[in-house]
Amino acid sequence: MSRFTDIKHGGWVARLPGHYLPYILLARLDRPIGAWLLFLPGFWAICLTAPGFWRGLWLSILFAIGAVVMRGAGCVVNDLWDRKMDAHVERTRGRPLASGMVTPLQALLFLVLLCSAGLAILLMLNSIARLLGVASLVLVALYPLAKRITWWPQAFLGLTFGWGALLGFAAARGHLTWPVIPLYLATILWIIGYDTIYAHQDREDDTLIGVKSTARLFGERTREMLALCYGSAFLLLLITMSAFSLHAWGYRLMLVPGLLLLWQIIRLDINDPARCLTLFKLNREVGLAVAAAILIGWL
Repeated sequence: MSRFTDIKHGGWVARLPGHYLPYILLARLDRPIGAWLLFLPGFWAICLTAPGFWRGLWLSILFAIGAVVMRGAGCVVNDLWDRKMDAHVERTRGRPLASGMVTPLQALLFLVLLCSAGLAILLMLNSIARLLGVASLVLVALYPLAKRITWWPQAFLGLTFGWGALLGFAAARGHLTWPVIPLYLATILWIIGYDTIYAHQDREDDTLIGVKSTARLFGERTREMLALCYGSAFLLLLITMSAFSLHAWGYRLMLVPGLLLLWQIIRLDINDPARCLTLFKLNREVGLAVAAAILIGWL
């Protein structure tokens, strides 16, 4: 696993003025997969509960921008907590805080800017959604601690990223009803699964420095645990959809994300970090396929 890193300094970011680069890398704007995965649970909820096309489109745009902003804020918080540990992990030692490209004070000022943008978006939502949005900041701030105190930081990430399902439900409907429970549980289990795959990239380094993760906890049993998480998430999504009396084609199209999840289980190689990253990124397509099935089910 040595010498593997997912940090890239090329591509479109290389064409930006040099003084922007550390902040682009700090917020992971060069790697939008995290923003996609933060956006998708809220997008599912909006697709299920929005009262009309234009309202759904408006909320989707707000949530997309908010996902980019708040994912960036979460990365800054995470890197502030982990800057010393990141310096000892091959994949993360090039991060701006770990490498010294950005100072903690500069990172904090950037964090204030990102949170201010997130607040501006939050103020465009209804009161329940605003309360849920503020409450999510507690999870964002505490998530980096999870890997220090529990073997289940991926579950804590599930609570954090999956919160978008609650927020999207409240923003679109104005209140929460029982289907949000299986929806939120589905997102948590889905996230535990894909983030366990992601964590296998760092398994050896994490063992050396004492960082806990479900990748280390599951070890050679990861395939079986992944099947349990993904299978349960898939079933809970079907239960959620059934509460909205969607057309049969919606359920038929759920075969697509189901097969994509199965593909990850079959192709998993916990000792191949590049494959783990590829399979992890495939979850953007899983999430979009679920959204497509929901939307088709409304036709």
